[in-house]
Amino acid sequence: MSKTLTRYLTPHIASDLKKKMVFLGGPRQVGKTTLAQSLIKNYRDGHPAYFNWDDDIHKQMIRDREWPKTEPLLVFDEIHKFKNWRNLIKGFYDTLKNTHHFLITGSARLDHFRKGGDSLLGRYFYYRLHPYSLPELNFEAHSLERLLKFGGFPEPLFAGDERTLRRWHLQRLNRLVRTDLKDWEDVKDLEKVFSLAEELPQRVGSPLSINSLANDIQADFKTIKRWLGILSSLYYSFQISPFGSSKIRAVKKEQKLYLWDWSQVENPGVRFENMVASHLLKYCHYLEDVEGFPMELRFLRDTDKREVDFVVIKNKKPLFAVECKQGAKSVSPHLFYFKDRTDIPHFYQVHMGATHRQVDDRISVLPFSDFCKQVKLV
Repeated sequence: MSKTLTRYLTPHIASDLKKKMVFLGGPRQVGKTTLAQSLIKNYRDGHPAYFNWDDDIHKQMIRDREWPKTEPLLVFDEIHKFKNWRNLIKGFYDTLKNTHHFLITGSARLDHFRKGGDSLLGRYFYYRLHPYSLPELNFEAHSLERLLKFGGFPEPLFAGDERTLRRWHLQRLNRLVRTDLKDWEDVKDLEKVFSLAEELPQRVGSPLSINSLANDIQADFKTIKRWLGILSSLYYSFQISPFGSSKIRAVKKEQKLYLWDWSQVENPGVRFENMVASHLLKYCHYLEDVEGFPMELRFLRDTDKREVDFVVIKNKKPLFAVECKQGAKSVSPHLFYFKDRTDIPHFYQVHMGATHRQVDDRISVLPFSDFCKQVKLV
């Protein structure tokens, strides 16, 4: 499997840098720094156009405005950890936009950090970089099985080694909770947040009960809810809401939770569902960040517990629904039920097998790889 693949956002970011600043968010170790450095002409370690706020030397260089006059692109990594970063970047851009381009990257949600203070509105484009997906790997042989087992983060994916994966899991969670979380806000009980993060892989795909988590972690409801929000903003997990329709008694308050790193999920069927969820979220974020369409990822569930795993919504209208079955099994009866009671144009049941079956004009059962090609995932 090639390690030199051009990331799916690279050409779009390169184009937009000529017009405005670009903010690039995404999980720790997803490849943001590598992508950013690939855009710097003749990049090498120590290149003066790349600055990381976590490096004390780089921090002073930023404050002293020590950067090359001939390098048009300046990359500022993790600068959102500086309290007054918005005004600092605004000043750089307003005075240097005719001679330099600016790429701002971070392992926390920059859309959160950009709020308040001196507005940067109108000065940037915002992108979210996701882990590798099946289409981004060009559907290489055995890449689906590899993705399911090792996840889409570059280091464990390309290593393809279980020992590397286990060590990477421990290192990533430690850095996220004990380093990134401390930069986010003052959380006194980091050990309980660590315990919460360790517990979440067991809650993937099921209706999320904050009360149950509160009992298990020994913290109150509001605290667990706040910590879940922080873990989401640090790209550890994400939650999706139910899709409603006038002809079904849809649940309204339930949420489902998934992880950005699906390789943490032990149950193979649930891990496959999480992988599909991540592919669909990547698709939604791509259409939103690149094309400007309002997108949502939701799920279908009624009060009688009939459910379809996912619904993708564009401009507040459903595009398609997806049910996940790791094996090529019989068609879920819930697809027929919701087909008759919603205006969702097409229902897909995806699996890891090889059979493709067109059930009727709105229901298809097909391999996940075929589904990716049919709906043009990224």
